[in-house]
Amino acid sequence: MLAPAFPRDDVERLRQLADLAILDTPPGEPFDRIVRLAKKMFGVPIALISLVDANRQWFKACIGLPVRETGRDISFCGHAILGDDIFVIEDTHADPRFADNPLVTGAPFIRFYAGQPLRVAGNHKIGTLCVIDTKPRHFTADDRAALRDLAAVLERELAALHLATVDELTGLSNRRGFSALGLKAFSLARRLKLPMAALAFDLDKFKAINDTYGHATGDAALRLFADALRQTVRDADVVARLGGDEFAALLVDCPADRIEAAIARIRGRVGERVAETGFPVRIEFSAGFAAIDADAAADFEAAMAQADSAMYRQKNARKAAR
Repeated sequence: MLAPAFPRDDVERLRQLADLAILDTPPGEPFDRIVRLAKKMFGVPIALISLVDANRQWFKACIGLPVRETGRDISFCGHAILGDDIFVIEDTHADPRFADNPLVTGAPFIRFYAGQPLRVAGNHKIGTLCVIDTKPRHFTADDRAALRDLAAVLERELAALHLATVDELTGLSNRRGFSALGLKAFSLARRLKLPMAALAFDLDKFKAINDTYGHATGDAALRLFADALRQTVRDADVVARLGGDEFAALLVDCPADRIEAAIARIRGRVGERVAETGFPVRIEFSAGFAAIDADAAADFEAAMAQADSAMYRQKNARKAAR
């Protein structure tokens, strides 16, 4: 068996998948309808919308399988996202890459696979729409065209979801996306008894940047801060633009005595980005935080509200000092 390789853009691809806030969500009718159509159009017993996560493939919609996920190392879809076109295996028994795959030698006894990679913004392939049979079959040019067309419908559904959860200007999660991703990360960290930090940010003198340099420069300032924030935090952390010049982050496995150092790193990176890009004005920000102890009872929304209050206290103190 040949395990799928990791695409070169896997870090960015996984980040985009996470930003959709779709993993481990309940079934949804638009997605279920697409796999029903795929099953009927191709006359197969199994049809899936498979999203390729870090170590697994997870099925947003599925007909013909009793499970919602399998390991990425044995997935056919992990191979499919390495290419740009439909990935077809007409007979797994005749293909040395898959002949001894446990999904071939055991249930569901895959003999045929066809998967169309799915793209959202940024051209990263997050998963596939695939059809599977328990007997070998030929996949014609018309079949390929039909699967591409159906996948295009699915990509439009995913694009709508992307717009609902991702801030278009900065590419960070928006308020809705942060609520979903942050709550998921918060719950996982609580189960693992990891300390966390809830952070709130607000750019200082942002109105003055807009008034003096124009809204295009103001937008560039927001993108610059978002890039610095994204580049400073770790993959397990969740960051967002909540609206206007307000940003937020949830840092996982961050003890209380490291929070101020984390904020200092963000300040340093913002300054570096200003210098690197030749941005015409210094970008400063106010920040507040709430430390979340690994063992203490805590609530995600309450922690974010506490961080927000702390941020406004700092902002008012900075104004008074000027």
